Amino acid sequence: MRCPFCGSEDTQVKDSRPAEDNTSIRRRRICPDCGGRFTTYERVQLRELMVIKKSGRKLPFDREKLVRSFEIALRKRPVDRDRIERAVSGIARRLESSGETEIPSEEIGLQVLEALKSLDDVAFVRYASVYRDFSHAEDFENVIAEINAKIARDTDAGA
Repeated sequence: MRCPFCGSEDTQVKDSRPAEDNTSIRRRRICPDCGGRFTTYERVQLRELMVIKKSGRKLPFDREKLVRSFEIALRKRPVDRDRIERAVSGIARRLESSGETEIPSEEIGLQVLEALKSLDDVAFVRYASVYRDFSHAEDFENVIAEINAKIARDTDAGA
């Protein structure tokens, strides 16, 4: 693996261990050329996913973008990093195992909202306000009621 500090092609693994409920491998690496140390994660990828944006543009699914979305919504909230990783891994697993290779961004957004609802109510509202582009106080009330109704319908359908 290429060193992110000096670009050397030759890095060495110093430590490997399971991470995130055994859904990935965490590897500590060192570059013999510059001495830089960094961490990589190895995950199983069942299929290559494409995200269909609202504009119709297609982009490769980016797990790290999903992590950043959670981190922004959960900024300064008392939620462990492990819980974020589990939520992101769960969403990625569901998307990969759905059988679809093209996923609308709206579907991913709804899954993020559902996960945030169980993690932290404040983060849920934060994400919903950006996701739905709120401009009035009523927007908060409406989207929370709408999303809660959808989650309740999905729960009833799955039961």
